Amino acid sequence: MLAGARERRVRTGGIELCVAELGDPQLPTVVLVHGYPDSKEVWSAVASRLAERFHVVLYDVRGHGGSTAPRPLRGGFTLEKLTDDFLAVVDAVSPGRPVHLVGHDWGSVQAWEFVTVRRTEGRIASFTSMSGPSLDHFGHWIKQRVKRPTPRRVGQLLGQAAKSWYVYLLHTPVLPELAWRGPLSKHWPRVLELMEKVPGGTYPTSSLSADAAHGAWLYRDNVRRRLRRPRPDAYAHAPVQLITPLGDAFLSQRLYDELEQWAPQLTRRTLPARHWIPRSRPDQLAAWIEEFVTANEGGRPVIEATGRHGDRFGGQLVLVTGAGSGIGRATAFAFAEAGARVIAVDRDAEGAARTAEMARLVGAPQAWAETVDVSDEQAMEKLAEKVATEYGVVDVLVNNAGIGLSGRFLDTTPEDWRKVLDVNLWGVIHGCRLFGRQMAERGQGGHIVNTASAAAYQPSRALPAYSTSKAAVLMLSECLRAELAGQGIGVTAICPGFVNTNITSTARFAGVDAAEERRRQKRSARLYGLRNYPPEKVADAILQAVVRNEAVVPVTPEARGAYLLSRFMPGALRRIARVEPRL
Repeated sequence: MLAGARERRVRTGGIELCVAELGDPQLPTVVLVHGYPDSKEVWSAVASRLAERFHVVLYDVRGHGGSTAPRPLRGGFTLEKLTDDFLAVVDAVSPGRPVHLVGHDWGSVQAWEFVTVRRTEGRIASFTSMSGPSLDHFGHWIKQRVKRPTPRRVGQLLGQAAKSWYVYLLHTPVLPELAWRGPLSKHWPRVLELMEKVPGGTYPTSSLSADAAHGAWLYRDNVRRRLRRPRPDAYAHAPVQLITPLGDAFLSQRLYDELEQWAPQLTRRTLPARHWIPRSRPDQLAAWIEEFVTANEGGRPVIEATGRHGDRFGGQLVLVTGAGSGIGRATAFAFAEAGARVIAVDRDAEGAARTAEMARLVGAPQAWAETVDVSDEQAMEKLAEKVATEYGVVDVLVNNAGIGLSGRFLDTTPEDWRKVLDVNLWGVIHGCRLFGRQMAERGQGGHIVNTASAAAYQPSRALPAYSTSKAAVLMLSECLRAELAGQGIGVTAICPGFVNTNITSTARFAGVDAAEERRRQKRSARLYGLRNYPPEKVADAILQAVVRNEAVVPVTPEARGAYLLSRFMPGALRRIARVEPRL
């Protein structure tokens, strides 16, 4: 039983359903429906988070957990009977008010039935679906690809057929039951831990073998029947939020390509995760469910992100250092346009505040400004503690703050080296160490972006200190990527190039007097201005790198060219480095 839950029994169709409730019954009711081969405990982490704001209801599907199984099993798990069960539960827990429905896997499959049949109209206020399509929609999807085959459609059909291997096995008589009541249930927790990154603990429950054996009839009673004769009127009569895990081993993203025709009020979300997201990503699911339920209760509407990756970053927490100007500000705006919550960090308080203000205007549901010098270890520790306490664990960290320094090695003082390394390298180290540790301890993945430079792999007699700091950032990123990959945390090194930002006008020049330094700053700023590569393109590259989980991303054409030379013709770059730059 879930900790702190109130349990009751609901009788329907000759069986008893085990129902658990959390939270205040006077609040809006959220009903969570589990999939195969789970029981309601799969939702425990999500339910505990939602219970602070809602009346949360979970029930064991017939034949699972604490609910009794129909006799005989054959014909006892049809979608029609599952709909009877759902109505019996909501009549018991929320008799005078519609509920907000959430389903995962087979919980989502049956919930699509609930939200598309006429007898449930008025009983469902919203539906959040994850990892489980409507069998009717799936049937039409197959028929369209069979009737009008193209290479692309045939590829989609074959791809999903390969992912559905387990469906064929579950239709075989007796064998699935023998496997689950034998060795499979014993090893299932380890399989989930290795393949799905699902933490152990109290899940799966001791009823797993019986749950899985009974649940095989969900497939046998429904799949072939519905795929052969899908209903033509399976339209959703409530708003739908679709959450798609991008790494789902069982369901193709293409299954949902035409979903808008069946669910006119559709909100799409994506997660870089595998199938069992109620266990692996409970924080993000709870946040999205809360936002969607609140919107459909007449509260703050779901903000439609205008950016390209709104389905990926909507509602996520993103922290950007050096956000007061240049690439950092452009990156904060790009994440804001994608619907992310943004923390703009800069040592310039006014610049950070302006970025946060503008981020809210361009689409961030929330944005905050924090004034911190990233080279200050204690200040960064206080920032990390404050962020975790007041805003939550960061989903995406962009270590972007940096300073420029030009000048020959023999003209560069130890103090010059300390300043450059403190900001460009130690600032990145502090961010990765503090916020990366929070991501790892949360155990729900994340992404770290470190702004390096094309100078990281392109030697220059004019930039020894700057290039060294950025080369260290590049190698740090590669090492971290290897270390954190097993925890679902991606790490990317962004290597821009000649980008038109104010770093050129503020960069220091070693070995010259103040007047000559000002002259060189103006000349560098003018040259970068003539190149005029905007920081917004770097920001776009950062978002795309996070979506694709790329390791090293040279951005500008010259950065990409130098990267190729560094890999295949490093001698050419060394010869170029000997040329005396004209400043």
